[in-house]
Amino acid sequence: MTPAARLQAAAEILDEVIAAARDDGPPADAVVTRYFKTRRYAGSGDRRAVRELVFRAIRRSAEIPADGRAAMLGLADDDPELGALFGEVRGPEARTDGERGADATIVPQWLESEFSPLVATAEWPALLERAPLDLRVNAARAKRDDLLDNFPGAEPTPLSPWGLRLPADGRLDDHPAITGGLAEVQDEGSQLIALACTPRDGDLLVDLCAGAGGKALALAAAAPGARILATDSNRARLSKLGPRAARAGATIDTLLLNPPNELEALAEWHNASDLVLVDAPCSGSGTWRRNPDGRWRLTPERLERLLAAQARLLHLGAALVKPGGRLVYAVCSLLTREGAGQAAAFLDRHSSWVFEETPIRAGRSDGVGRLLTPAHDATDGFFVARLVRP
Repeated sequence: MTPAARLQAAAEILDEVIAAARDDGPPADAVVTRYFKTRRYAGSGDRRAVRELVFRAIRRSAEIPADGRAAMLGLADDDPELGALFGEVRGPEARTDGERGADATIVPQWLESEFSPLVATAEWPALLERAPLDLRVNAARAKRDDLLDNFPGAEPTPLSPWGLRLPADGRLDDHPAITGGLAEVQDEGSQLIALACTPRDGDLLVDLCAGAGGKALALAAAAPGARILATDSNRARLSKLGPRAARAGATIDTLLLNPPNELEALAEWHNASDLVLVDAPCSGSGTWRRNPDGRWRLTPERLERLLAAQARLLHLGAALVKPGGRLVYAVCSLLTREGAGQAAAFLDRHSSWVFEETPIRAGRSDGVGRLLTPAHDATDGFFVARLVRP
């Protein structure tokens, strides 16, 4: 493909990404993959170059562009070499007089007032930097120092005792340490959420929104003698945990939930759990480094639905905690209403509950919890709070 053809391909892909964002369709990565499945003529260099253009354009604009052409014109405003490709053979049509490109912004304007006061505007550029590739060493089967030599260029993560950090854009799916269950890909911030739970052997633990089970696996590695139940309402995501647990040598029970009948399905765990982790669905504003098109998907209406779901899940999780047990609430969000505000509202509704300090060497105090941010901690953004039932 010529450089002009690559630019045109990126514009076409962005048309699909924009449509998917508006219609709650597949994420940008999946759209790029699907596009090239039907275009076998594109070599690996072409695919890398086009993908780079697509994600440069997504990172550049917080507001959803009118179309892929507008997104590419925005890039051309910053890069005259790209601008020269408009009008070339197999490239986008020539730019017309006065034709505007998408504006360069970091945070959608409507969302600016929602951010935690800790996330000052000086921190915003870090929200879109390339994220490193972090691994979590399976502490039940290996020591971090013993695995360092298996990953050239890896360094111990500074905050998690289980983590290794590699440069961005690495691919390790077929690495023997991964396939052998000695390590898993997991951002250091996500590892710290599991660390904040302080799981103990003999505990009864519930991971209420387990998804594919990353944090449940971390809990199992930290406390192999705990009984862990991982639940979710998404069958496809939860089904991935079984093979991952077998690979890691972990014993984790799973339960598919059917909202709004979760409490009936979890009757055995009522007032019985030492720990309930509520890693709730959220805006994902803490993961824009990895999913920059998430800014295009979030709307005020969607945020309100997420806030209601988080409050409901906290209420559900609280019913499972035994006296003296703890509820750990986490969201990969930097928004006050999803983090500190949600935890404070829970304590207002449950006046006998108290909070305790979150035992991790990271983040900054934010209300009753702690907030991790890309700029301050070099992790994905997370809010985490520990709530205790007397």
